[in-house]
Amino acid sequence: MAVVDLIVRPGTADDAAQCGRICYEAFAGIAAEHAFPPVIPSPDVGVAVIEGALTHPGFYSVVAELDGRIVGSNFLDERSTVVGVGPVTVDPAVQNAGVGRRLMRDVMRRADERAAPGIRLLQSGYHNRSFSLYVSLGFVHRATIACVQGPPIGRALPDYTVREATDADLGACNDVCRQVHGVDRGGEVADGLKQGTARVVERAGRVTGYATDLAFFAHAVGETTPDLQALIAAAPQFAGPGILVPASDSVLLKWCLSNGLEVVQLLSLMTIGLYNQPDGAYLPSILY
Repeated sequence: MAVVDLIVRPGTADDAAQCGRICYEAFAGIAAEHAFPPVIPSPDVGVAVIEGALTHPGFYSVVAELDGRIVGSNFLDERSTVVGVGPVTVDPAVQNAGVGRRLMRDVMRRADERAAPGIRLLQSGYHNRSFSLYVSLGFVHRATIACVQGPPIGRALPDYTVREATDADLGACNDVCRQVHGVDRGGEVADGLKQGTARVVERAGRVTGYATDLAFFAHAVGETTPDLQALIAAAPQFAGPGILVPASDSVLLKWCLSNGLEVVQLLSLMTIGLYNQPDGAYLPSILY
């Protein structure tokens, strides 16, 4: 039965504790139903993730309330031209009652107001209900993505140099992303530079790829698969549940497996609007 008295409003920093708890409980509950590890491992991590999005000027947030009680939230990553959805979470007590659809329609309206050329998200492959929701809202499945995790590989590839990115690399990083995706993700690269997590790979004296981090909430782009292999091989760790590798890049995925990484789960990359088939190698973030 649909919830008819639902109110949706902009999120604030004061909502972090309640929204973070719901984020943890929603993801943990769905994962447990399907015997998968939760992508949000604890309530504290849930609060930290939600608080980060609520307080970041590059994110739009919406909160759902029922009878004065928060029952869900959703976010739109607006740091770059193409926008990314999530995390969208709904209190397990009111799931399957239309709350998620309302939260999704709100961020889609926001994207329309901003004239964003495209909207993207990643969806857990084992969660059939959310896949059906996104398809009904107009999202198109574009790629199957493998979340892989394991110990750091800790080695350098011959002829490839991986180093910490600097502000002077931003233009080159954007050029590589535009070459591969048709659009850049400069806002996210700028955040990676501020946080000190961004890395670039150089080949023959020029930047041929970058990673904002090697992590669940980070992305990477390379002119070729070996560019990404060099970035992955040099990473000190793979933060969060793991890195996201397109299953269609069989060379990269097989290389990851041969270097001690394991597939944790499969996800679906889904889009509305502008989508260019990548011309190169990439790792999406969980937001896209």
